[in-house]
Amino acid sequence: MSEAEPMRVRRYHYAWVIAGLTFLTLLATAGVRATPSVLIVPLEREFGWSRATISLAISVNLLLYGLIGPFAAALMDRVGVRRTMLGSLAAVATGVALSTQISTPWQLVLLWGVVVGGGTGMTALVLGATVVNRWFAERRGLVLGVLTASSATGQMVFLPALAATVSRYGWRPAVLVVAGVAALLLPLIAFLMRDRPEDIGLRPFGAAADAALVTTRVDRPFAAAVGALRDGLRSRDFWLLAGSFFVCGLSTNGLVGTHLIPACMDAGIPEIHAAGLLAAMGLFDLLGTTASGWLSDRYDNRVLLCWYYALRGLALIYLPFGLVDASWGLSAFAVLYGLDWIATVPPTVKLTADAFGRERSGIMFGWIVAAHQLGAAVATFGAGTIRSVIGDYQPAFLTSGGFCLVTAAMVLQIGRGRTSTLAVQVDPETEVAVA
Repeated sequence: MSEAEPMRVRRYHYAWVIAGLTFLTLLATAGVRATPSVLIVPLEREFGWSRATISLAISVNLLLYGLIGPFAAALMDRVGVRRTMLGSLAAVATGVALSTQISTPWQLVLLWGVVVGGGTGMTALVLGATVVNRWFAERRGLVLGVLTASSATGQMVFLPALAATVSRYGWRPAVLVVAGVAALLLPLIAFLMRDRPEDIGLRPFGAAADAALVTTRVDRPFAAAVGALRDGLRSRDFWLLAGSFFVCGLSTNGLVGTHLIPACMDAGIPEIHAAGLLAAMGLFDLLGTTASGWLSDRYDNRVLLCWYYALRGLALIYLPFGLVDASWGLSAFAVLYGLDWIATVPPTVKLTADAFGRERSGIMFGWIVAAHQLGAAVATFGAGTIRSVIGDYQPAFLTSGGFCLVTAAMVLQIGRGRTSTLAVQVDPETEVAVA
């Protein structure tokens, strides 16, 4: 590898630049996805729409965010990560900016649900998994933990400022700020992002000089994504991973990420204070998810998931009681829940790669993320409907907590008695398993 020799004198590996660009992109899209939590009440007041109606648009957004993932992973293999990221950011910036002109519910569903949901779905969790698997042979769990934590960091960075902007200037200027941030990333990605380390004469970070490089090119992204789903549905591990991630979505961004601020306002807690609470949770999640990535490189990932879901379930069951005493009850919830918010991602990605192989893990994880977002969509619309019908979020929080406790036992069965050969017998043209 003579071309790579000059690169070795550098004090850094370009993989870290790629990881930084990916972090910024996920940070910005996380800010976009966190924005609806500060828009629900202002939209309710301005247009007189019910919380269930507004939640429907957010549900469509979350659902598309997940469903686009598997096809985005295949598209990254076909046209490249850089082009996929550029298309995503352009769609997000356009859809968010145009949403300031809405006046009817269908426009909210079209712009925030379809356009923004589809755009953010192209840079969903599969982006981080794809980048890590291509650019890193070492420290994959740690890097993935940091990239995953970017969604919490985005919340931490954006929510207090957005809540203050909504309170002082209204919701439209806040939305334009988010659109501007997405647009500012476009030139950075265009000039600095690269698809694979071999494109610039490098090996993945930490890869041995004689390590074989496995590269696939997907000529039919749609067929590859559908074929991966078909194969996954025949795998017991896929059902366990997708089912557990469904509950993850049911208990995180679909419920707490969307409805905690409105629930706090119902309890008499000001919107800015509630947004600050979510931001604090984002800070704790940054620590928790980064630590989870480090732990996933060293310990049994099934046991880690068991602990994460059990602790999250207990935190959600406690939340309705914490809302009664905002002085310390919500602070305790923010710490316990925040540390665990999306700590499930690094172990889930590692278990997916173990089951289906590193090169194919992007598309397979994309379908698992789709299950996550289906759970998030169910929680968003369901909690909004429960609040509209009975005037209280308590049943939604308690039900979600119960599902987490059941899932804590379920994840221990992942990989038990595995007989699948999907990880090694894959058609490189379509990424479809062959007999």
